[in-house]
Amino acid sequence: MPKSAGCWGLWALVLALGACSPEDVFERAPDALEEAQGALTGACAGNTAFQVGSGIYDITGPAAELGMMGYAMLDQKTAGIHQRLRARAFVIASPCNGKRVAFVSADAGQIFQGVRQQVVERLKARYGGLYSEENVVLSATHTHSGPGGFSHYALYNLTTLGYDRQNFEAIVDGIVQAIVRAHTHLAPGSLRIASGDLLGASINRSPEAYLRNPAAERGQSPHDTDKRMTLLRLQGAEGSEVGLINWFAVHGTSMGNGNRLISGDNKGYASYLFEKEKGSDYFASKTFVAAFAQSNEGDATPNIHGGTDGGGANDFESTELSGRKQYTLAKQLYAGATQPVTGAVDYRHAYVKMDEVTVAPKYTDGLLRTTCEAAIGVSMLAGAEDGPGFGSEGATCEQIHGVWSEFACGLTTTSCQAEKPIVLEMGTMVPYPWTPEVLPLQVVTLGNLALVAVPFEMTTMAGRRLRQTVLAQLAPVGVDQVVIAGLSNAYAGYLVTREEYAKQDYEGASTHFGPWTLAAVQQETERLAEALRLSAPVPPGPTPRDLRNEQTTLQTGVVFDDKLLWVEFGSVVTQANAAYTRGQTVSVKFWGAHPKNNLRRQGSFLQVQRKSGSAWLPVAYDWDWETKYHWERNNCVPTLACSHVTTEWTIPATALPGTYRIRHDGDWKSGWDGAIRPYTGYSREFTVQ
Repeated sequence: MPKSAGCWGLWALVLALGACSPEDVFERAPDALEEAQGALTGACAGNTAFQVGSGIYDITGPAAELGMMGYAMLDQKTAGIHQRLRARAFVIASPCNGKRVAFVSADAGQIFQGVRQQVVERLKARYGGLYSEENVVLSATHTHSGPGGFSHYALYNLTTLGYDRQNFEAIVDGIVQAIVRAHTHLAPGSLRIASGDLLGASINRSPEAYLRNPAAERGQSPHDTDKRMTLLRLQGAEGSEVGLINWFAVHGTSMGNGNRLISGDNKGYASYLFEKEKGSDYFASKTFVAAFAQSNEGDATPNIHGGTDGGGANDFESTELSGRKQYTLAKQLYAGATQPVTGAVDYRHAYVKMDEVTVAPKYTDGLLRTTCEAAIGVSMLAGAEDGPGFGSEGATCEQIHGVWSEFACGLTTTSCQAEKPIVLEMGTMVPYPWTPEVLPLQVVTLGNLALVAVPFEMTTMAGRRLRQTVLAQLAPVGVDQVVIAGLSNAYAGYLVTREEYAKQDYEGASTHFGPWTLAAVQQETERLAEALRLSAPVPPGPTPRDLRNEQTTLQTGVVFDDKLLWVEFGSVVTQANAAYTRGQTVSVKFWGAHPKNNLRRQGSFLQVQRKSGSAWLPVAYDWDWETKYHWERNNCVPTLACSHVTTEWTIPATALPGTYRIRHDGDWKSGWDGAIRPYTGYSREFTVQ
């Protein structure tokens, strides 16, 4: 297959001009450029009238015995829920040009290629050509506390012991349902934008690699992580509050690799706080939606006070600290968002074979360069400060010391991968590569705001360079803000600058396609931005693999659930006390069953209920911050198939005095007929004073 050549810009211009020969192109270029730029600003010049809609849906996967995605720890398997995971979707359309975009921020470690393929496929089945790869952006918050096994590529399923169809389906269906809701509630409205700096919420976890970047470039910012928070407020024409999208670059690693409870981490908590303040109803089809989306977080950690096991000093306190800081600034920006977004919705998208890009000298060190077959380096195994693994970071062939090092690097690296001592070359695996090589790049304009969707975790400086590249192309047509939408539409590791790559810290070792990957992304993304500016089409690029029918797994499902003969499912093992005061924790243990029997999406495994007359009113569910749902296998004789479920409620200071109880709902699988049947258990009544 031929390597990518730098010809998109020329052919885009040819198409824009309707030219028949090269001579026509050069004769008509100036007039056509002005005409093309006018196409973006003409009918939509000064436009502030949009259509906006939001939707939210549960994407929580198996809450027991499924490896978690993010830290790659074999023994880190789900064992309950602290926060439910959700897909938060927004549809934004500009009637002035008839275009729309769907943006989704999902509480997930990554958006894998197979997820996007099937989301788009299902949207096309429902809406025809209204939604496609061109105008659907799926971005992950990058929580490291969600269930895994939902990639179609082997590398990302290794530590979960293979593919998990149940989790994959929960994520795909939840994203689709969120978009359907946003589409259904599309109505006239407006967009307002605000931004501000959030200090004290992130630090650079690879500061020595960052210092490799040119001093003049570093001098353009006083910080070594991006502190800018950008917030988009969606408002209905009649004044209703539709929701918000917020972008801030920080890792979803406040919860460490010792955690076993499903959690949206700091961004999930920030969303929860904002939605709770606005009275969002997770059972309702239409409600306020607050998305705290991810940006170029590659080297930005939330653990400003250090920590252990990859997370903060205390999982829940660290998550609360980071999430609340993001929420607090977002609340200020939302209240003060008065600047209208002006212009139109537009987008360009292309697939790029990232291991075969020829990169022009203007993007490199002045020489023609190429990208490489995907490989990871030794330091990838060492992990980062947010998830230490084996060995230490910085294993590089940049400077050879000693015969052994020279010998080792001679065996393990290639001229293409340069300083990287290779530990695994995913791109040469058969019958399929272990990571995707055909990847989507996308640029979306929402009036004067541009989103750059990338399938990578970009470092701070890499993100700055890419934003500048896009801004240079789109500033002439009114774009004055550019945001990186990280971990979008697919996933293929990290993206660092050439200088950071040479250091071979975790991020550099995890940059799959070699030292010139960022240069290649800049080149290919600039072509998309140029096509936007010229109102020109772009070639779609090669079709990525669809591996849905090539999946294997070593995971086992639920065979059956058991209990002691003299108890029922839902019976209490450890009872609540008779009375509590605010700040204390109510803990009740039940005879339960495996949560894989029914994920209870859009539902809950527990309710805290308060007595009101003769009725019991729910006041908290398994997604509330003050509750925890724990599952554990109880090896009762003789079947070893028993489960205990422990529900916890830390009574908040705002709890009303009164009579309460804990309700647990679950489903058990029969060993006789394989049927799955629901059960419910209740604690004793207790008072809160």
